This record gives sequence, C-alpha cells and structure tokens, in this order.
Amino acid sequence: MNSFLNTQRPPVFCPGCTHEKITKDLDKALIKLGLPADKTVIVSDIGCSGLFDTFFNVHAFHGIHGRALTYASGLKLANPDLNVIVTMGDGGLGIGGAHVLAACRRNVDLTLIILNNFNFGMTGGQYSMTTPTDAVVSSEFLNQAEIPLDICAVAQSAGATYINRCSGLGKSLPDILVQAMQYKGLSVVETLGMCTGRYTKMNRLTPKVIDEMIETLPPYSGEVAANKRPEYGEQYRKLAKNSKYPEPVKLESKSSGSGLGRQEVVILGSAGMRIVTAGDIVCYAGILSGMNASMKNDYNITVLRGQSVSEIILSPEKIGYTGIEAPSIILALSDEGVQRRIKLFDKLSSETFILKEKSVAIPDVDANILEIDFKEHKVTRQDWALASLAIIASKGIGFNMDMLNIALKERFKPKVLEIAMKTINKFV
Repeated sequence: MNSFLNTQRPPVFCPGCTHEKITKDLDKALIKLGLPADKTVIVSDIGCSGLFDTFFNVHAFHGIHGRALTYASGLKLANPDLNVIVTMGDGGLGIGGAHVLAACRRNVDLTLIILNNFNFGMTGGQYSMTTPTDAVVSSEFLNQAEIPLDICAVAQSAGATYINRCSGLGKSLPDILVQAMQYKGLSVVETLGMCTGRYTKMNRLTPKVIDEMIETLPPYSGEVAANKRPEYGEQYRKLAKNSKYPEPVKLESKSSGSGLGRQEVVILGSAGMRIVTAGDIVCYAGILSGMNASMKNDYNITVLRGQSVSEIILSPEKIGYTGIEAPSIILALSDEGVQRRIKLFDKLSSETFILKEKSVAIPDVDANILEIDFKEHKVTRQDWALASLAIIASKGIGFNMDMLNIALKERFKPKVLEIAMKTINKFV
C-alpha cells in the first residue's frame, strides 16, 4: 500500500503543529511494516491527538478522554491478531493516568504514542501534567504549583517493557515507531512536540529547544531489560488454559410447579438470619419444578450488621424484569429489613400474604397477615427464614412441601439437611 492516509479527510492541525508530522511519520511506519489495513486499529480519545483515527484507512475506535488504553486492551485481548495503536495527548495522559499504569503493569501488546505538547491545546492552552513549571499558560499560575510528570520514568516504575522518548520532529521517528510496533508487549513512545496554536505563542519552543530538553532528561530508547517479561495476552491465555473452573450447578426439573403461577417473594431480615440462603432455597424450589427464577439480594458490606433482603421471582414464563413493586408474599422477619423496603407496603393489596414475626412492626396494610412467635416455638433467630419457608409451603402459598423438600435435598449436604429438617418438621 502506498499510503494508509485517508485522502477524504486530510490532517487539519494548526500550521506548524508537530501532530501533523507525527501523522505522516506514522503512515510511513505502517507502510514499512506492510500491516494489513483490516488488521490494524487506531484507538484515540479527546483532544488534538484524538483526531488521528479519522486520518487513516484502518479500523478506528474513538472514546472519552483518558480511556483509550482501556478500549485498546479489550480489542487486543479479544482479537490478538490485531495491530493496535493508541494515540494519547498529555491531556489524556493526565486524565487517564491510572489506565496508563495498568497498561504498563499488564504489558498488553499495544503501541502507545504519547503526543506531548505540554498543554491542553484544543481547549485553550491550559496547563497539563507535563507543562514545565516556568511555562506561561492560560490557566495562570497553576503549573507553578506543581512539577511536571516524567511519563517515561513513571512507565518504567510501573513495569513498561519498552519505552522511547524522542522529538516528534526528528527524522528517525518513523523507524522508532516501526521498532515500537514490532515489539511484543506494551511499547510507550513519548514524542515531544510544539502546539503552535497555543503553547508556542507564549513560550519559546523550537526543534532545537526540544532536542535540548531531551538531552537533559533521562534517556529512554527501547527495551527496558529489568522489566522484560511475557506479553500479557499470551501469559493470560497460557494460565487460563491450565486453570480449572468449577462447573456451573445444573438443575433438572424433579417436580411440578404448575398451577402456582408467578410468585414474587420478598424476605425482609437482618444479617445473620440466613436470608440469602432462604432465597436460594426458594429459587431451587422453583427451578426444580420447571419454573424460571430470578433473585436479587441487598445487604451491607459489613459483617453481621444491617439489613439483609432477598427478592425472588418464580414464573412459568421468562422473566424480563427482575424488579418487584407489589410482591405476592412478604416474610417480615426483622425491623431492619422492613424499614429497608418500607415503601413496598404502600402498594400491597388484599391478595398479598405477609408472614410476620411477632416482634416485628409493619405498617397497617390491607393484606392477609399471619403472625408467628418463633421464640414460642423455640426457633433460633438464624432459622426464622427457613421456618417461614416451611410455614408457607405447608399452606401451599407460593410453593408446596414437595417443592421445598426437593430444594432442600438439592441445596444442602446430608448433615446440614438433617439439621434443617428439624426446623422444618416443627411446622409441618
């Protein structure tokens, strides 16, 4: 191919902007490598560097500011045959700094070209994380309060295996880009250039000054031997190949839930009451009876503190929406759980069945309420949810005892099942 450049969309940078030369040098590098256009992707984000994806006849992905490396990593991992090139300005570098660190740590086979022109050129010449402290920028004194970031040093400390810092105006840039794109792993190329539309209007910056700047900075010109290691994608696939993942639980219908219709069950309890386990059992009962099931849980990140709520839907039809606004069954087992879903009680009808533990307060509602004193039955608080399932199953509310027994046998191992049945049998 004579050129990868898109003749229908030529570069539109400001006169003298280094970005235009880098665009043409990237084209030269692509031609030298002879990469297939349909196997090449340029990923960019916002800013002047974000225009690169429109200038080439290759695949392109344009995203939000600072996030280019995340998209690029996904593309490369999903399709290792792609040649993925990322263009990022010093603005995107600052906004997406955490993604740069992650890419360096992982060593995904990407080529990251950082177009450093020391300011946010597209938005008015504000300072960026690479702006020299003594520079004059439109954001007044802010750059004087910080020191500029040496991205090459940061990339090395983060584990990058290939780093090159060079002038975007240098004659050797096409060869540097070729070497970077041929490298197996993350290659970081920082190009220093001029923003003639903003930065150089207030700061003396010439090709010679850029060369002098590079001379004063630590040199980076290729592979970082201390960080050398396998490319992330290859290493990931190698490790994943030898990993053994647990087989998903497969449940086959063992009873019939026909005639019960759709059931929306909400279990309102607290941490330590095995609410989620009770929700599991309801799901097992439905699935083992040929029904569809969905389950959502709500509990705090703290251990044994706060509410624990489980919302379950059993339906003979496919479940498209898992939200519950007017449940058919509520198990009110703690004040914390009730308060967490207090608005549910505003929408109940006389057809709703509520099993309420005696000590729990609920709003006045028009519903079928059954109050149980579990303490009187000598049931410990952690077993109230299980006991509640036994009560509603024995009455054929929501599901039946046949469904519950099958669910318990499938969910619990023999020793646990034996203990659970002692609680169940108190209410059957």
